[in-house]
Amino acid sequence: MTGHLSISRRKLIVGGLMVAFACSARARAATSEATGLSAIGGFVRISQEGGISLVMPSVEMGQGIYTAEAALLAEELDVRLDQIVAIAAPPDASLYAQPLFKAQLTGGSTSIRGFWTPLRQAGAAARSMLAAAAAQTWGVHSDECSTKDGTVLHLSTGRVLRYGEVAELAATLPIPERSKLKSPGDFKIIGKSQPRIDTPAKVNGSAVYGIDVTVDGMKTAAVVMSPVDGGKIRSVDETDARTIPGVIDVLRIDDAVAVVGEHYWAARAGVEALNVDWDLGPNAKLTTASIRAEVAKAAGEGTPIKALERGDVEARLKNAKKRVTAEYELPFLAHATMEPINTTVHVRPDGCDIWVGTQTPVVAQKHAARITGLPVDKVTLRNHLVGGGFGRRLQADTIEQAVRFAKQVPYPLKIIWTREQDIRHDRFRPCYLDRLAAGLDEHGRPSVWTHRTTSGTVRRYFDEGGWPEGKLDKDAVEGAWDSPYALPVIRVDWIRHDPPVKLNWWRGVGPTHNVFVVESFLDELAHAAGQDPIAYRRALLGGNPRAMAVLNKVADAAGWSRSPEPRSGRGVSLHQNFGTYAAVVVEVAVAPSGEISLEKIVAAVDCGIQINPDTIRAQIEGGVLFGLSASLFNGINFSEGRVEQGNFNDYRQLRINETPPIEVHLMESNENPGGLGEVGTVSAAPALGNAIFAATGVRIRRLPIDRRLLSKRGNA
Repeated sequence: MTGHLSISRRKLIVGGLMVAFACSARARAATSEATGLSAIGGFVRISQEGGISLVMPSVEMGQGIYTAEAALLAEELDVRLDQIVAIAAPPDASLYAQPLFKAQLTGGSTSIRGFWTPLRQAGAAARSMLAAAAAQTWGVHSDECSTKDGTVLHLSTGRVLRYGEVAELAATLPIPERSKLKSPGDFKIIGKSQPRIDTPAKVNGSAVYGIDVTVDGMKTAAVVMSPVDGGKIRSVDETDARTIPGVIDVLRIDDAVAVVGEHYWAARAGVEALNVDWDLGPNAKLTTASIRAEVAKAAGEGTPIKALERGDVEARLKNAKKRVTAEYELPFLAHATMEPINTTVHVRPDGCDIWVGTQTPVVAQKHAARITGLPVDKVTLRNHLVGGGFGRRLQADTIEQAVRFAKQVPYPLKIIWTREQDIRHDRFRPCYLDRLAAGLDEHGRPSVWTHRTTSGTVRRYFDEGGWPEGKLDKDAVEGAWDSPYALPVIRVDWIRHDPPVKLNWWRGVGPTHNVFVVESFLDELAHAAGQDPIAYRRALLGGNPRAMAVLNKVADAAGWSRSPEPRSGRGVSLHQNFGTYAAVVVEVAVAPSGEISLEKIVAAVDCGIQINPDTIRAQIEGGVLFGLSASLFNGINFSEGRVEQGNFNDYRQLRINETPPIEVHLMESNENPGGLGEVGTVSAAPALGNAIFAATGVRIRRLPIDRRLLSKRGNA
């Protein structure tokens, strides 16, 4: 990780120091513009009154990153966390690129991993410059000065200057070549649970999400889109829509119609009054069964792309004492964020303004420039709080649609999708088909392991120019080739099969899929060997102390040795992804009808140095529940080309009364921080499936879980 985080001094100056402020939560959420501030380096801005702002390189989507990244800066800047105000960064990859991706985006559990060192370096450099400015003001040596809570102190004389009083001078001083960072033992903020700085605005309702944006002269539009992806408009009868009071305009692009209203409900009524004739295109007959059949065909006939091969796989399989095989299948998944899709755009001859919550502001700005024909620097994007991302807002397709409509009118236009449109016109997590085989030795341990995944690639829709045929998409095998276990002879490969459905990242895409498969199959091997699942895993972890530690911790905390009640069981999962080690035990009870009750969840997590333990626990809890919801209820199905699911009634999430007690145990560590946003989600499905097997003897190899398999009749 150190190598990834190595940055040049220039990048520290322009990319590591970033502070700005505003006077209210609404203002700071609505704009990144600040005046009357002294910029210390590229990112730190301090007002004469001492207000300190951090222009956030990451997007806040509920994960608490505003607080965690502010903590990194505050620690080294010697200010309290409540002295920092966070504002959204404008699109500018030269300033705000995520070091691990070298692009300005938020995703993949990378925010803290990427900015762990740069933001602390920024704080340390700014503190040093402020102290030097104060020393220059007093005519003393800077070594005689110290800092505390946003002030510079001259101890021998008792003189004090606020940061704001010396910020203008500090901004003119050279950036230090090297600023010494605190050792973990000196941390005052990092490692201690802190109140989130975005909580008050979210509680009192003053926080501004994209959907809350209001602009002078703005009109609101509802849309109707082709019910089948790839369809086009044949004709539109807008006569009735234009009779709706409040309807202003009816706009068209090739695959959608927007009705503009004085307010949303007029626009919505206008959409419902439209009569649109669609050419449904090549996907008009698409069904889930046809998609599955094509994936299975590809799995048998496609060309595998090798991800990892170690040892003589074929010889070991031939000579194994026992051979176990299995096939797993995972569905398409939608993101179903709480905040539906929305974008506000104002296109003028000389510029374009966009108000939105996006995980990829630079990409959105670039697409808007292309569509409007304007130079990129004439497109201003104001990023906002995001009401749940999970990867959905890594794609800019919805912003592109809004710009295409907005360029047809002179006024600012807000486009709002319904939740049904959000789910049915999502870009989905890929579906997968996995085939595994293992040979067991005389101790019942896997002497050889093969894992073949068949799926489409998200990168086809994310990387400029698509994804080359024959090239490995590492995401498709992440969590499969890099499991925590010592498997001496192993082969992992991928068969690319792009379905006629657009794909997107989904919370922990590769590991979420592969860890379910690996951990479920490992449980199958333990059962075939007649061994306890945790003891079986321990025997394969000899060279992995961090994985062993979380596994032992979760086993102890969950009371693994206790005998469960009839039709109750515990299941475990273990993985090492995003720089974090996590083990989870799920305890379930399965009714004779097949209904599943979640009884208890215990997690043990080693994420390296902990920034904000309270947020870490929240991330794990939320991630586990997100993963359990997907496992228990979610899957996108197609019939006649249309997505069948549409809202939380048929694409539902766990409810409060269904949520069991959750314990999260954090391991002390001095390793660099790991990622957390997707760790719990990755852990959930395999632990649940293994628990159901322990309770019923039914192995879960397809998600979402079919309750009919678990009824006493089905399990007879």
